[in-house]
Amino acid sequence: MIYTDDARAYKGLPNHEAVKHSVSEYVRDQVHTNGIESFWSLLKRGYQGIYHKMSPKHLDRYVREYSHRHNVRECDTIDQMNSLVEGMRLKRLKYKDLIADNGLDSGARAA
Repeated sequence: MIYTDDARAYKGLPNHEAVKHSVSEYVRDQVHTNGIESFWSLLKRGYQGIYHKMSPKHLDRYVREYSHRHNVRECDTIDQMNSLVEGMRLKRLKYKDLIADNGLDSGARAA
């Protein structure tokens, strides 16, 4: 099920329900956008407070990092750390893979 606000861009989506922010409706039974708004808020704070710039080339990595942070936000610190370590197990990002051309702009400026 997809829950959104009442913006016209979402009309016609399958399995869709909307809350009507335009008339001050923010929650109706299970329908709300609070979860996704919380996620975007966390991602924006990471952008402003930690990274200051996110390259389009690696945007998926930033989003996955903050998705994990959001999903474990209510866990105890030790459980968050265990989850992080488990997610890194048997994974390695080599520098040559990090800088490899993937067809997307890195966002880097020429000197």
